[in-house]
Amino acid sequence: MKKLINTPETVLAESLDGFAAAHADIVTLAEDRKFVRRAKLTPGKVALVSGGGSGHEPLHAGFVGYGMLDAACPGQVFTSPTPDQMLAAAQAVDGGAGILFIVKNYEGDTMNFDMAAEMAGGEVMTVLTNDDVAVESSTYTTGRRGVAGTLIVEKIVGAAAENNVDLAGLKALGDRVNSRTRSMGVALTSCTVPEAGAPTFQISDDEMEMGVGIHGEPGRRRVKLASADAIANEMVAAITDDLADKGDALLLVNGFGGTPLMELYLMYNSARADLEKRGFKVQRSLVGNYVTSLEMAGCSITVSLMDEETLGLWDAPVHTPAFRMNM
Repeated sequence: MKKLINTPETVLAESLDGFAAAHADIVTLAEDRKFVRRAKLTPGKVALVSGGGSGHEPLHAGFVGYGMLDAACPGQVFTSPTPDQMLAAAQAVDGGAGILFIVKNYEGDTMNFDMAAEMAGGEVMTVLTNDDVAVESSTYTTGRRGVAGTLIVEKIVGAAAENNVDLAGLKALGDRVNSRTRSMGVALTSCTVPEAGAPTFQISDDEMEMGVGIHGEPGRRRVKLASADAIANEMVAAITDDLADKGDALLLVNGFGGTPLMELYLMYNSARADLEKRGFKVQRSLVGNYVTSLEMAGCSITVSLMDEETLGLWDAPVHTPAFRMNM
């Protein structure tokens, strides 16, 4: 295992310390590193809290800041944060208008956020993201997995929260965006969890895992490596076949951490051409490493149907460590 670490046991703590120091103008790291929150809170707005296992950076802590999250709870690598982390985060950022949890559909995440909501009492609602079309369930989930579409939900709902939309309105908006968002991933290599010290799965140089999950979970099937056009075509077909409508869309090509931007833009080119042939009009685009899986090589494609309201919210100002626009 070759990684830039000191010890597997301290990698998360030291990474969080570095993250908070590098972005001290935007975020603050809580005592005992339970959560990351905005350095400057806005009283009177609904507070958005998310989180999940580490190893997917910049998700979620990288999206804490103006126009997105108020706080994020980092668990150990690929391990859900605990209910006490979530409760502490919610209490720290509660501005008096309620708390909205944005939760990826993994059993540990959903169970622990539900427990935190019960302990918090008061006005707490949850948006559950489940955009992965690859498989209906896995070891980690009951139902579809929440993956890169979570970023889109966090951005659009975060913009609405800055406009002082109330808790019920944000919940409805988040559910609507999630329902119109679909993703699928492909892996060319495995990733290595530092404490495991070995690849999560074995895959040959001439193979790919079609429909892989962001923790290295198996996808639809393992097949021989194909051209970028063929890979994009299969992923786009799976996504669009699952969407009820066509029309204006946001296209996100997300890297898993080990794929060069040159290849991600190539995949974007293939995916966009395929989408347009199928009757979609790409109105907004995003390409880069946003929801990663440590150093896994591969990518995911996400398509989110947009309307005038959601396009406006997507374009709204945002200023976080990992995502900034119009500021």
